[in-house]
This record gives sequence, C-alpha cells and structure tokens, in this order.
Amino acid sequence: MKGLKRLFLLTTVAMCLVLSVTPPAFSAKEKDPKIGFINIKKAVADTNEFKRIKADFDRRFEKEQKTIAAREEKVKKLLEELNKQGFVLSPELKKQKEANFINEKKSLERYVQDKNEEFSQMEKEITAKITKRMLDVIKNLGKKRKFTLIIEKAATFYFDNAQDVTKTAVSAYNKSYK
Repeated sequence: MKGLKRLFLLTTVAMCLVLSVTPPAFSAKEKDPKIGFINIKKAVADTNEFKRIKADFDRRFEKEQKTIAAREEKVKKLLEELNKQGFVLSPELKKQKEANFINEKKSLERYVQDKNEEFSQMEKEITAKITKRMLDVIKNLGKKRKFTLIIEKAATFYFDNAQDVTKTAVSAYNKSYK
C-alpha cells in the first residue's frame, strides 16, 4: 500500500532526526542501553484490525472493479455499434450516437478517477489511523519493558532478533484495540 510505504518512510526519517538531536537517554551509571527493534510496516499489517479493514476494503474494491468493467463493456458496445452502423445512419442519428458515446466515455473516465481518489484516500486514512495507534502501543511497550529506544528495523544494518518487538507490539495492539 502506497500510503503505508509513505508513512513508513516519514516515520523512519522522523525517528532518525529525533535520534540525531536527542542526547543519550541513559546515564553513565547504567551498564548498557536497552534497544528494541520493530518492523512497523509488518506490525501494522499484522494487526487484527488492519486485516479486518483490509478484507472489507478489498471486497469493496473488487465490487467497484466489476462495476467499472461493466461500464467499460457498455462503452465498448456503443463504439462497436457506432462503427458498424456509422455508414448507414443518417448524419443526425450518427451525431447523436457519437455524442452519447463520448458522454458515456467521459462519464466512465470521471467515475474511475473519482473511485481511484476515493480508495486512495481511504487507504491513507486507514493506514494513518492504525499506524498512529501502533506508535502509541510501541511507546507503552517501551516504557513497560524499560527500553531506552525502539528503532525501525529498516533503519539498521544489524540487530539482534532477540530484541525484535514486532510480534509483541502486534499482540499488545490486538489486546488494546479489539
């Protein structure tokens, strides 16, 4: 999902900026900082809420695709009819059928564009809502488990899988947002 990728990238950049200007969150008395890692994209996609909403979204999208296919077929038939009968029709009737074809085609194009925008916006809103909630869950998880820092996996070259909190975050999210 494009919205999820964009949000992921923005989150990663924001985290890197915060890390670059924030002083260390641990004192010299502490042995080592406790750092966790998360795949935020996977965490969001694995939540029960996201799966449920995505299934509904996919059903609605598929239904719209069928509607669009039916309308495309109608426009195609109008064109075929116009091409077949174009030579035998009176100029007035031909002009009328051409206008009807053009109107149907434009109407279909507008409909497809509107639906694309509608579904794109819906996808962005869903992803943003769940990602915001997931970030709250991650903050709470970090406090509970006394992490100094939780970093997006994609922003690292190496990490110890033992410190991966992705599954734990998904589980905590599912408990918080049933």
